[in-house]
Amino acid sequence: KTLPKLNYENSRALEEYVLKTGAKWVSAPYDCDGWRLDVAADLGHSREYNHSFWRKFHDRVREVNSDAFIFAEHYGSPESWLSAGEWDSVMNYDAFMEPVTWFLTGMEKHSDRFDGGKFFDGKLFFDTMSKNMSRLPRPALDSALNQLSNHDHSRFLTRTTRLAGRLDYRSGEEASEGVDKSIMRLAVLIQMTWIGSPGVYYGDEAGLVGWTDPDNRRTYPWGREDESLIEYHREAIALRKKISCLKCGSLKPLDGGNGYIAYARFDKEDCAVVVINAAEEEILLDVPVWEAGVAWDGAEMSRVFFSCGEELILEREAFKTECGRLSFAAKPKSASVFYYSFKKA
Repeated sequence: KTLPKLNYENSRALEEYVLKTGAKWVSAPYDCDGWRLDVAADLGHSREYNHSFWRKFHDRVREVNSDAFIFAEHYGSPESWLSAGEWDSVMNYDAFMEPVTWFLTGMEKHSDRFDGGKFFDGKLFFDTMSKNMSRLPRPALDSALNQLSNHDHSRFLTRTTRLAGRLDYRSGEEASEGVDKSIMRLAVLIQMTWIGSPGVYYGDEAGLVGWTDPDNRRTYPWGREDESLIEYHREAIALRKKISCLKCGSLKPLDGGNGYIAYARFDKEDCAVVVINAAEEEILLDVPVWEAGVAWDGAEMSRVFFSCGEELILEREAFKTECGRLSFAAKPKSASVFYYSFKKA
């Protein structure tokens, strides 16, 4: 109701103007890295023209900058645009933000409703991820923007309250009532160990809260930052940078149930097994790490990252496999990353 829809089909001058603009800003002297396309599937009056325009846009941009990255905001399957070489990737709502949010908080990403049927369902988490990830070619999946919050949706930290709300009928203060930073920390670790390109929305790392747009655009909390959460982000990012398979390795779901998930990232050199227990109780897990190539008996896996509540432990702790499995007690609201080197095996 407030935004104009441009009539591209009936104006070649308009089309050419936008294509020239697309090429201009990724060229010298500006040399921008690429374009993020807002609600890109809505451009034009027909699907046919939409695809035609984005093919032209892609070709014009790449003609002047072969490394330019083009990714779109899109809800639903992006297959037709990705397979046609029009977009390189997408903002990853379907294969990251939504499944993580449903699993850890039971909330819809605008905080409009709570769904107890999706909350803590580890099997549903993997099923949903698998279905939606299959719609993206692997290069698009590796570069998809994985966010927990952004300018359109409620802050993830506010979603941990499991309270539905908008500024229409709730106060801004209510957005911070009952937040669970330990659940936020679990989400951050998933973000830094999942396939894709992590994107931290400003303020998330500092503990910023907010209902959906416009409350999610609060100013950065200068002087009131959550230093512990900032440090946690630093360490989770450092972990991703340090272990190669967390950036571009394969992914294998290993186990999932009521409040917990376990998965492996691995390549030819390394394997990292991530275990998340979001529940209020300690659970005994028997993770089938052999499915990720870890040796059957006596293989030593080092826990290199352990978060429990608001505690973070980075000192290595050794665990050994037995019958292809890694057995341990997962503390309440905890996240563990176990490392195994194929080169040393």
